[in-house]
Amino acid sequence: MSETTPAAEHRSGFVAIVGRPNVGKSTLTNALVGEKVAITSSKPQTTRRAIRGIVTLPEAQIVLVDTPGVHRPRTLLGERLNDLVRETLTEVDVVGFCLPADQKIGPGDRYIAQDLAEITGGRRGPRLVAIVTKCDLVPRDRVGEHLLDVSQLLDFDDIVPISAVTGRQVDVLTEVIAKNLPVGPQLYPDDQITEETDESLIAELIREAALEGVRDELPHSLAVTIEEIAETDPDGDPFKEVAPGEGRLVVRASIFVERDSQKGIVIGRAGSHLKEVGTRARREIQRHLGRPVFLDLRVKVAKDWQRDPKQLGRLGF
Repeated sequence: MSETTPAAEHRSGFVAIVGRPNVGKSTLTNALVGEKVAITSSKPQTTRRAIRGIVTLPEAQIVLVDTPGVHRPRTLLGERLNDLVRETLTEVDVVGFCLPADQKIGPGDRYIAQDLAEITGGRRGPRLVAIVTKCDLVPRDRVGEHLLDVSQLLDFDDIVPISAVTGRQVDVLTEVIAKNLPVGPQLYPDDQITEETDESLIAELIREAALEGVRDELPHSLAVTIEEIAETDPDGDPFKEVAPGEGRLVVRASIFVERDSQKGIVIGRAGSHLKEVGTRARREIQRHLGRPVFLDLRVKVAKDWQRDPKQLGRLGF
């Protein structure tokens, strides 16, 4: 009587992607999912929420949490973002710590490593995977040196060098993450790739477009809220009822800044920059929704909202 090989146990769980601001966390999340579920920008502090991307494999399901960059906070918003990351880390099965190959390990990395050491003390916490990002930007020997430095930072379960931009070793990282997950059932349907609602993703796509071409100090002051999403007759008849999905989608949104001078920057001369923002955002929203969209953007001032608890609440933080 021949013996049969037992089927591999299915694994599932939650994985937090952490690191300093602008180390490639959102780009990595999108690469792992295979679709855009997190906005990206060269500006730091782009991610402000724990966005979930879902990777479904035959043998595992990985639920990715792309967290805001951990930093020493200077505002109430910064404190709340750091609190969000720490809360997330206590609830996941694996932590992927991003350390870019083109930058030496610095105080910010050690600040995060100290937090991770406390959370995973005694190995009771989540598994730790070091992800050396941006390996396409440096020579192979520099990657080797960085891997050695990373190995001395924490007691990692695995260390994986990757390039999310070129796709190098992204499949290897997926396998490594999956093997570190606990045995468990599939948590989401096969075709679901994110928990983000259309409304929240639309707001993020508008903010992503608004981040391009602005001064370094302005990105922290930008916030976006969706005021209305309505289905209208494509021929412009305001009295004609339209079946869901058959009309033109009208999205009205507000871009908030903290000062009048910032409002002028976002709008631009004769509205030129706001027009560019609308064009970029509409293109991405239409790609995401697969249908025509009319986008109405307004720029408003919410004075010092990053430091005001009430205004933070109104803006969703």
